[in-house]
Amino acid sequence: MTEVFQAGLPFGLFPGGGLKIRFDKLGIVIAIIAASGLVFSTFAVLKPNRILQGQAKTILEALPAWAGYGLLILLIAAIAAALFRTSPWIKLIAAAASLTALALAIGYAAGFLTPAGNTYARVSPASGFWILIFAFALLAADALTRLQPPPWMRVLFLCITAIGIAALLFSGSWNGLSIMKEYAGRADVFWTEAGKHVTLALGSLFAAALVGLPLGILCHRVSSLRAGVLNTLNLVQTIPSIALFGILIGPLAWVALNVPGAAALGIRGIGMAPAFVALFLYSLLPIVANTVVGLAGVPREANDAARGIGMTDRQRLFQVEFPLALPVILTAIRIVLVQNIGMATIAALIGGGGFGVFVFQGIGQTAMDLVLLGAVPTVALAFAAAVVLDALIEMNSRVPNGVSAA
Repeated sequence: MTEVFQAGLPFGLFPGGGLKIRFDKLGIVIAIIAASGLVFSTFAVLKPNRILQGQAKTILEALPAWAGYGLLILLIAAIAAALFRTSPWIKLIAAAASLTALALAIGYAAGFLTPAGNTYARVSPASGFWILIFAFALLAADALTRLQPPPWMRVLFLCITAIGIAALLFSGSWNGLSIMKEYAGRADVFWTEAGKHVTLALGSLFAAALVGLPLGILCHRVSSLRAGVLNTLNLVQTIPSIALFGILIGPLAWVALNVPGAAALGIRGIGMAPAFVALFLYSLLPIVANTVVGLAGVPREANDAARGIGMTDRQRLFQVEFPLALPVILTAIRIVLVQNIGMATIAALIGGGGFGVFVFQGIGQTAMDLVLLGAVPTVALAFAAAVVLDALIEMNSRVPNGVSAA
């Protein structure tokens, strides 16, 4: 059979002239997910207020006829691009066009469905919208994986996506959505809590790196310490986050009462202090373990060559061993940062602030759009951090054969 995929065509030619349609295995799964969101789920929900249940609307009910049918045609074309074996660029363009159209359509649906002059009605994305977003985001990820773009291009795609979302936010296209109405009433608080969330995630990572990197080097150099340190840190990892937050309340409250100046530094039984300490403790194991693994994977020949030219132990560490172990250490930092961004949400339960404030307020008020106001930026931060650090790891990837992350 003669292949004709060089031209991006989804079929092959048999010697006798017959055609055989070629399906994409992952594309079939993506197409099924997208079709279920398109056919069996609704697109938007119109609620009388922020709490009560609303009326679900399909795409054709949530949008004017021209917009509804236009969106359906575009989504069906994108499903076809996913279903058949075509060029990854075609899949990526189809996914990007679909995601852009869905983002614009849900904003337009909010204005179309909201009754004129009604300040209480709320419009939210329904399950079908989220299923479609997931399906075409998966299609975009699959296309990027096949294209194998260099690290800088992946970061560029991320920046373009961020700029597009920012443009939608600043243009007011989403102002009619319920989540944006929740934001409008809490804009100042939102950015305050965002600052706390980032401070907890990045601050605990920085503190863990300051402690964990030297500790990992020490464990690598002194093998008798290695098992005890790693087992102790592994024990900390087994403690559930809520329990660890609670365990730290008592000791930190005692420190605040009995250590001069501790309270002035913000150390107290509840608030950011126990959350910061807990995230710091959770961050130590990946950093220490990957530092040990990375240094252990440095080829003996590299060390022998460094000794042969007269390098001291310190010079070998910083000029030979550490650069070679850096990709493995960066992998630990990526794991820790994504983990901390997610776990910082729970800090709100002990007064630590962060996006978890909106999540738990929304759960208490049965206001799901308020939950999304905390959940969506948390997911976006974690995703962006993963993409940037993955690119950084690949750019520094000079790991010898046999080295792997812990």
